[in-house]
Amino acid sequence: MNRAVVVTLSAAAVIAAGTGVWFFKPGWIGMAPGQAAQGKAAPGKPTGGAQPRGGQAVAVEVAPVVRKAMPQLIDAVGTVQPIASIAIKARLDSQVVQVHVAEGSRVTEGDLLFTLDSRQLRAQREQITAQIAKDMAQIEQARRDLARAEDLSGKGVTSTVQRDTAATALKALEAQLAFDRAALSSVEAQLTYTEIRAPVSGRIGSIAAKPGAVVRMADTQSLAVVNQMDPIYIAFSVPAPALVEVRAVIERGAVRVEAGTGPNMSVGEIAFIENTMDLATGTVTAKARMTNAAERLWPGAFVPARIVLGVDANAVTMPASALQIGQAGPFVFVVREGRAVVVPIKVARTIGEEVVVASGLNGGEQVVTSGQLRLADGVPVSISAPRPPGAGKPAAGKPPAEAKN
Repeated sequence: MNRAVVVTLSAAAVIAAGTGVWFFKPGWIGMAPGQAAQGKAAPGKPTGGAQPRGGQAVAVEVAPVVRKAMPQLIDAVGTVQPIASIAIKARLDSQVVQVHVAEGSRVTEGDLLFTLDSRQLRAQREQITAQIAKDMAQIEQARRDLARAEDLSGKGVTSTVQRDTAATALKALEAQLAFDRAALSSVEAQLTYTEIRAPVSGRIGSIAAKPGAVVRMADTQSLAVVNQMDPIYIAFSVPAPALVEVRAVIERGAVRVEAGTGPNMSVGEIAFIENTMDLATGTVTAKARMTNAAERLWPGAFVPARIVLGVDANAVTMPASALQIGQAGPFVFVVREGRAVVVPIKVARTIGEEVVVASGLNGGEQVVTSGQLRLADGVPVSISAPRPPGAGKPAAGKPPAEAKN
């Protein structure tokens, strides 16, 4: 009975060992605890994929590191802001008689937007005009009375009191005339408020007040908002390390700013830099004044912005596909004597599909652009010809070829 148990246990052990061998994954040996589960290579091991066996070379594609002229650019995301955004409000209590523009239409400075009811103000103007005419007639009479009083007082017929009374009456009438003329000016000014005109050229938004609506000076809601569209601002953030360089270029002349891409690109210049840095983000807000005659830039929109600082005549460049990111920072694989060598670098900026290298490369090196997943420091490599564009991809409109057994 005991012998049977021993035989059974031995068979189970053999099966377990065989299962372990069957599920053993190449590459787990030599990996740190937990790396097999996480799929991460230990330092000095390939960055991913199957490891080369023995001294077998890994096929890679390379590209040269080239020194050439490259623009000095700072890429940012800008927010389009109107230089002037003016809320149209009523300056007196009245009623809207007519709206002269359509919502969303373009307006020119001085265009008539709204007409308010002006009948009461016109009546007041007529009343004051009549009162002024009356004042002037009374003044003429008071002047004649004063002249007679002075003549009679000089002859001793009347007392000086009558003369002084006539002079005072004349002054009172002249003061009343000045008061009425001021009242007329006030009414005429209020009459101009019944015709609301565009304060700037631009585009009007939604119109809240329709004909017949009663509007008041105390209303918090505006009748409409007019945004100046051309020129227009783009606000963006400048990183703190680049601020000194940007300000130095501004002192030498205007700093060009490009917004958008391709045929929709707009061009302008930096017009303003905020005087305080945002400590939370480590950036400074700047604004560029952009031409926008075609209104490609719309208020509130986000657009890619590019600050052009100049041209670096001897920049060290390489393809962006060669750039790798590790725990210690960016690096590349450089091919030296048939082996891949890890070279840490510092990136100055990325322009399209090219990277401008600040340090780590001098130009002339061969960097790996494809096949990095199987590489590690010192791994032998074989350089293969670059694949033509679109290689390995099905033609447009055609399904991929079926795999053959």
